[in-house]
Amino acid sequence: MEKTTGVPYEYLRSHKKFPHVWCPGCGIGIVLGSIIRAVDGLGLSKDEVAMVSGIGCSGRMSVYPDFNTLHTTHGRALAFATGLKLAKPHMTVLVVMGDGDALAIGGNHFIHAARRNIGLTAIVINNSTYALTGGQASPTTPVGARTTTSWFGSFEPAFDICRLAEAAGASFVARGTAYHVLELDKLITRAIQKKGFSVVEAISQCPVSYGRFNQMPTGVEMLKWQKDHTVSIAAAGKDAATDKISRGVLLDRDRPEYTEEYFKLVERLKADGKSK
Repeated sequence: MEKTTGVPYEYLRSHKKFPHVWCPGCGIGIVLGSIIRAVDGLGLSKDEVAMVSGIGCSGRMSVYPDFNTLHTTHGRALAFATGLKLAKPHMTVLVVMGDGDALAIGGNHFIHAARRNIGLTAIVINNSTYALTGGQASPTTPVGARTTTSWFGSFEPAFDICRLAEAAGASFVARGTAYHVLELDKLITRAIQKKGFSVVEAISQCPVSYGRFNQMPTGVEMLKWQKDHTVSIAAAGKDAATDKISRGVLLDRDRPEYTEEYFKLVERLKADGKSK
């Protein structure tokens, strides 16, 4: 297959899994492209990478890349990924979740994966809705936004994914968008390279289950919204009054990584047992 999109096709199950399931205008395929380019740019082989996903539109992503893949239950992708990382600590484990999958039913797993600082790369595709099941309000639906369960405008405050990850203990936290795709490539690359729990929030568009209820009925209009309503951290620093959403690396710190500490404990206990 001829390369036309900048995505290395050898990382795709293109001979048996396409056309994909996502609606026209959806941003999830854009995020998948960024992930694959990041993996390829780091020179990782397909056998070195595992992708774990849950349930929802984003959960379908693990069908398409030709990595080691695991399609799990709703909200439990991080729990499955934790077991995988402990069993195969040498592997690069990517965990792909939607905002509802990661932060509602999966919220407890999210904060404890960050607290433990286990070496996973969590990519949360945030389209502000439960897109697959009918467009209900999610933990990241903005106040005032219309959904099928908030027809007169949501009045519930939304989670800030990145602040939550930082407060819970993640080592690396970043935010990008489907519009700023080259920037997203770089953020995911850095997240994969970071030791410990890394989180990338990828703001994405869902014109079918969210945009059409909020005066953005096409993917183009939603991408324009991302362009107009976000700002790089460098630019935001020059304008203290900006109310735009910040993009870029929001946190990069070093903490002990969970699997390394676990196996240090195992070796110490083995040594103690031999000395008795």
